[in-house]
Amino acid sequence: MNDGLLPLFPLELVLLPHEMIPLHIFEDRYKEMIGECLRLEAEFGVVQARDNGIVRTGCTAVVTKVTERYEDGRMDILVRGMRRFRIIRLDTERSFVRAEVEYFWDEDRSAVDARLVREAQAAYLLYTQALGKQTVQPDLDEPDLSFRLAAISMDLDFRQFLLDLSSEQERLTRTAEHLERAARRKKIESAMKKTARSNGHGKHLGSLSE
Repeated sequence: MNDGLLPLFPLELVLLPHEMIPLHIFEDRYKEMIGECLRLEAEFGVVQARDNGIVRTGCTAVVTKVTERYEDGRMDILVRGMRRFRIIRLDTERSFVRAEVEYFWDEDRSAVDARLVREAQAAYLLYTQALGKQTVQPDLDEPDLSFRLAAISMDLDFRQFLLDLSSEQERLTRTAEHLERAARRKKIESAMKKTARSNGHGKHLGSLSE
C-alpha cells in the first residue's frame, strides 16, 4: 500500500471526522486490508455504499484499538474518523477496492459566530433530551464542532451532505436546523406511541413541516 492509493471500505454508514465507531471485520478481503493497515499504521477510507455503487466523498479512518481477535481471523476494531477526501479514480487490482483521492479542508476559515455555536449546542441538547440519552457534550472550543455535534444523528443523507460542506459556519447552521427538526419529530413520535398505548388516535398532535 505504498503506491499512494487509499484502501476503501464501503459501508452503509457515513463516518464523520473525529467520530469513533466500532467495526466487525469478517470478509477475507477486509481482513487482509485491515491487517495491512495495522502493520503499516495506515489509514483506510470509509465511503457510503448505495444500491448503485459508492459515493464520491468519504472520510479516512485509523484503527485506534483491536477489541477482539477471533481464531478464524475476524476482528472487532474501534476506528476514528480523520480526513475528508474525494475519489478521483478507482483501482480494482487488489482483492479490495482502492482509490486515488484528493483530500480537502474548509475553504471558509473565518471565525464562527458565537451565537451560532450556542444555537447548535441548544439544538444538540434538545435532541439528546428527545432521545432520552445522556451523552458527553463536546467542548464548544473543539475544532470542527459541527461534526462532533452532528455525530449523534443517524440520518445518512444529512451526514453525507455535511461531509461535503467546506464551511464550519454553514455546517453549524445546518446542524442546528437538522437537530432541532429531528428533536421535534422524535417528540411527536414519542407522544403518538404514548397515545397509541392508551388507545388514542394522536390527531391532536398536529403535523410536521420541513
